[in-house]
Amino acid sequence: KLIALAVAGLASTGAFAQSNVTVYGVADATFDVVKIAGDANNELGNTTRVSSNSSYIGFKGAEALGNGLTAVFQLESGVAFDGAGTNTLATSRDSFVGVAGGFGTVVLGNLTGPTRALGAAVDVNAGATGIGSNGALLGKLGNNLVNTTDANGSYTAGGSCARSSTCVSIFDNRWKNAIAYVSPTFAGLSATVAYVANENKTFHGQEPAANTRGYDAGLKYANGPIMAAVTYNAVSLGNAAKTDISDFRVGASYDFGMASIRGIFDRARADHFDGAGYTQNVFGLGGTFNVTPAGKIIGQFYYADDYKTNGKDAKDTGAKLFEIGYEHSLSKRTILKAVYAHLNNDKNASYDFGINAVGTNANVYGSPAGTAAAPLGNTIGGTLQGIQIGLRHSF
Repeated sequence: KLIALAVAGLASTGAFAQSNVTVYGVADATFDVVKIAGDANNELGNTTRVSSNSSYIGFKGAEALGNGLTAVFQLESGVAFDGAGTNTLATSRDSFVGVAGGFGTVVLGNLTGPTRALGAAVDVNAGATGIGSNGALLGKLGNNLVNTTDANGSYTAGGSCARSSTCVSIFDNRWKNAIAYVSPTFAGLSATVAYVANENKTFHGQEPAANTRGYDAGLKYANGPIMAAVTYNAVSLGNAAKTDISDFRVGASYDFGMASIRGIFDRARADHFDGAGYTQNVFGLGGTFNVTPAGKIIGQFYYADDYKTNGKDAKDTGAKLFEIGYEHSLSKRTILKAVYAHLNNDKNASYDFGINAVGTNANVYGSPAGTAAAPLGNTIGGTLQGIQIGLRHSF
C-alpha cells in the first residue's frame, strides 16, 4: 500500500454502515549497508544498521449518523522498533476526526496534504519508504527546506538531519493544526484543499516573530490505469524576514498491467530567504516491471537542478538519485525486498536520504557551513550509497 494518497482516500470510510474500529499497520525492517565517500572529509567508510522504514500502527473507524452523514476518525503513530527507548504512541502520522457525506469529506488534525501525497503516489517503493525514496530530493530547495513544523506549528528553515531520521522537505511532511476538504469524485476527478492554521502566532509584537500558516491544494484524476495530478503548496513562515515558501508539482503514472511508468516535475521557491529569492527544479522518472506473478523490478531516477539565487545559478548545488530494486510478494501481506540506492551530490550540495538519513549534513562530521553556495546548509559534495534487504508486512 502507498502511504495515504492525500486525505482524499478518507472518503471511502463513508461506506461503513455502523460504528466500528479497525486496527491496522505496517512492520517494515531492513538490514542496511551504507557507504559515504568523496565528501569534504574524504572517505568516511561503511556503516551497517537495522531500519524500521516508516513502520506504523493505527486505529480508524466510522459511524453512520443518518441523513447521508458519516463520522470518521483515524489515529496513527509511527513505530521505530530498531532501537531501544525510541517508541512512543504519539499520533505523529495522519490522525484526524471529521465528517463525510454527499458534499465530500471534512477532517481536522495532523494531515497529509495533496503535495506530499503526489510525491508518494509516483514513488516506486512499497509504502514510498526506504533510502531510495524520492523524498531525498523533492522540494528541498538546495537542502535548505527540510524537516517539519514544531509542536506549536512554527518552522525554521534549515538543512540539518540526524542520523537514521526522516529527512524530507517541509512540503513532504504532514501538516499539524490543519483542516482539509476533499470533494466527491466526478468521472475520476477530485480536489483537495487544506489550510494550516497559524496556531503559533506571536502576539503583541513579541520577538522572535512567529506566524507560520499556509494552504495546500490539489486536483487529481484517477481512472483505470491513468493517474494525473497537479498540486500547489504555499506557506508563510511569519518570521521577521517575512519569508514565503511554495512548491508546485505535476505528476502522472500509467499502469500497463505487467509494468508501470511514472514521472513528476517539482519546483520549489522561497522569497525573502536569507536576503534573496531562491528557486529549484527537480525532475523524476520511475517504473516497475513484473518479472513473475509475485515479483517485480522497481527503479527510478531523480535529478535536482542547481538552485537559483535571484535568478542566477548557484553552481554545483544539485544532486542525482538512482535506485534499482526487487520486491517479491510472499503473500498478500508480506513482501521480501532488496534495493540499491545511489545519491550523488554536486560539490556544493549536501542532500541526504529522505528516509533513514545517514546524517552527513547534521554537522556530525565537521563539514563547513554557511558557504556562499549553500548559505543555510553544509557543503558536503559526497556520494551516498546503500543496500537494503528486508521484509515488509501489512496487517
